Amino acid sequence: MVDRLIAEQTTTWEMARRNYEALREVRVRELRFPVEGGEMHFRLQYNPARIRSSAAKVDATSLQERPCFLCHRPSEQQALPFGGHYEILLNPFPIFPRHLTIVEREHLPQRIASRMRDMLALARLLPDYTVFYNGPLCGASAPDHAHFQAGNRGFMPVEAEWRHRVGSVCAREGKAVLLALNDVPRHALVLTSPSAEEAERLFARLYAALQCVEGVDGGVQVEPMLNILCYYEAGEWVLILFPRKRHRPSCYAVEEGRGILCSPASVDLGGVLVLPREEDFLKLTVEDVKGILEEVCLNWENEHLTDI
Repeated sequence: MVDRLIAEQTTTWEMARRNYEALREVRVRELRFPVEGGEMHFRLQYNPARIRSSAAKVDATSLQERPCFLCHRPSEQQALPFGGHYEILLNPFPIFPRHLTIVEREHLPQRIASRMRDMLALARLLPDYTVFYNGPLCGASAPDHAHFQAGNRGFMPVEAEWRHRVGSVCAREGKAVLLALNDVPRHALVLTSPSAEEAERLFARLYAALQCVEGVDGGVQVEPMLNILCYYEAGEWVLILFPRKRHRPSCYAVEEGRGILCSPASVDLGGVLVLPREEDFLKLTVEDVKGILEEVCLNWENEHLTDI
């Protein structure tokens, strides 16, 4: 059904057809730098159509002044039902060759605490996809409307690399295990579990620990700053978690000729940095990437999260 939706939408919906055709022509270059025991790979994607997301104004005033684009959708955009209260849509501004947005039918705020079970069910339903979640203060361009996204499995370098970066075990819940990766300066965590219920309980423990972290960007937290990738493979769920301390790096600037228009979210932290401006695509260096990761990623060890 999802394949049919994509095929129909990229044929009959002109904007989507143009953007998916343009995606085949996007320019890509790769950066690598050493981490403990190997290399970390980042792929830079020059994708002008994504400027809507990278430059999105997500402050409370701007959100109140604009209509919600997940409620007020183009008439051409079709939907498939999921889980009784979600709709699966084709994302018309793709990063992936197959890029979906999964939208809550009601206009409810972006929060993961009560939706982890839905994320796990979605990953099980879509085994050829990686499902991802961007928190309301760290990457969601619609923080006022609950949604997930999904794209082709294996597209992000971290999906292949994380098993070579496993460091310490942070916590267990039955057969569910929370691992810390040796991938400084990204400081990612990975939760694996053959049981959805145990995965949900262990995630809840991590979520509670992250809520105790003070001094994050934006002041009062509506929820812990967190980006999540999730997929189902060989009988178990894999969640790659990126705790955050800042929404956008200090180099972030929308104005031409200033800074770098890079607003890291799940896909960027997964190893595909999406850059809507050519100047940034051409000039970004390994040191820039490392600096961005150091600014936006939370070092969970330094924040006393070892007793999850």
